[in-house]
Amino acid sequence: MALENVWVLAEASESGPTTLSLELLTKARTIGTNVAAVSWGGWAAEHAALLGDYGATRVLDVGDIGQALPGVPVAGAIAALVAAGDRPDAILFPASYDGRDVAGRLSVKLDRPVITNVVGLSDDGLRTQHSLFGGTLSATARFTGEGPYLYVVRAKSFAAEPAGGAPAQVVPAPAPEPGRTGAARVVARHVEERSGPKLDEASVIVSGGRGLGSADKYEMIEELARLLNGAAGASRAIVDAGWVPYARQVGQTGKTVKPNVYIACGISGATQHLVGMKGSKNIIAINKDQDAPIFSVADLGIVGDVHKVLPALIDALKNR
Repeated sequence: MALENVWVLAEASESGPTTLSLELLTKARTIGTNVAAVSWGGWAAEHAALLGDYGATRVLDVGDIGQALPGVPVAGAIAALVAAGDRPDAILFPASYDGRDVAGRLSVKLDRPVITNVVGLSDDGLRTQHSLFGGTLSATARFTGEGPYLYVVRAKSFAAEPAGGAPAQVVPAPAPEPGRTGAARVVARHVEERSGPKLDEASVIVSGGRGLGSADKYEMIEELARLLNGAAGASRAIVDAGWVPYARQVGQTGKTVKPNVYIACGISGATQHLVGMKGSKNIIAINKDQDAPIFSVADLGIVGDVHKVLPALIDALKNR
């Protein structure tokens, strides 16, 4: 039997609700009868139609929080709603910085545990699936006490699919006075410059690893990604080495991606990396070591030197 009321913490980017938020709303429809989205930042009215299309009947709008970090006011607003009797059976949080912060603070306020790193939910919303040891094992967990049940869900665990619902009703959910816990302020924001699609939304991703040899060779990854209208990714090894920024890291401690095509160049295929990309529809691996673990998940493997294969591929695309 499905849960009665399921809430989703809905984050927004510059273009509206994030893909992960829409993924969670899609799943919430299958486990709950009534779905609500919790938002902040003053964008709820503008995107109420989109949230409704993905299953939300209400948007609980915390409103403009100014320069405050979301964790304190948003967790406070949800706790106030619960105390007033507007009580969800479960809340789904995105596994993002803000999502984890809100979930942790709300867990303390409600004195309820939180289950993290969820990659699957049963249709009754009571049992969760978790990937262990780099995806080699799977575990199932469930809550045994009373709700609200708090779940932190990894990206790409569910597909985002519209349902054709009516625009969601926007309901104010103001945050209570935070006290000293709300003293932290965001004083500056830095947006990374990029061209092409976002890494976690791209249909084609070209990733580079230590096999590139040096930081300057990463230019081949970026050029190939541009020619394929895709995004450039990276393994943890070259992120840790300082070759590329963390925002491009694919893996257990980076982005989880599921593009139509994933091209791994000079990546050996450590478990940490495989966790973040093995759900891709088509995986192409280029590595000079024929025994590299990356070939175990590849649909097409090219045993060769990336310094020879990539220039040839780039030339072929330019001349087609």
